[in-house]
Amino acid sequence: MDGSPKGHAAYFEMSFYPNVELVSTVRRFVLNAYQRLFLDPEIADQVALATHELLENAVKYSQDDVTHFRVDVVRHQDRGEVIITTKNRANADDVRNLEQNITELRGSDDPFAFYQQKMREAARREHSGLGLARVRAEAEMEMTCEMSGELVVIHARGTYPMRHHDG
Repeated sequence: MDGSPKGHAAYFEMSFYPNVELVSTVRRFVLNAYQRLFLDPEIADQVALATHELLENAVKYSQDDVTHFRVDVVRHQDRGEVIITTKNRANADDVRNLEQNITELRGSDDPFAFYQQKMREAARREHSGLGLARVRAEAEMEMTCEMSGELVVIHARGTYPMRHHDG
């Protein structure tokens, strides 16, 4: 892409009014746009899944009129680091629940066992953390979170084999 930072194979970002209908539209865009970058078509599915889950959370818990979203793919020779970032404002209770979910997620040694545990808990809890656990288990992405007051920034990162580019 013209104007992309050095080493970026692709990136896009958008800011929009929190709207659930846009989540599926953005997921389809990510799937179609990123299928050409990776060796295995499943990887684009994983990136699209992570996009969907993270955007859905950002929209669901947003406390103002804007949700920010960015997907970067940075090429490192034959591998690409995908970084998905969401940014929005959330109320204090949601921020605390997110912080707890991220801490549990990062402390888990087995992403699939953690995801299964969250599935069992999902029926009993309002804030299950299921989407974040799904991103870690199924998309094989690590999650970090930065919080400052009501501002929440979530980063999901994964590294995957890429196709060779045409110079």
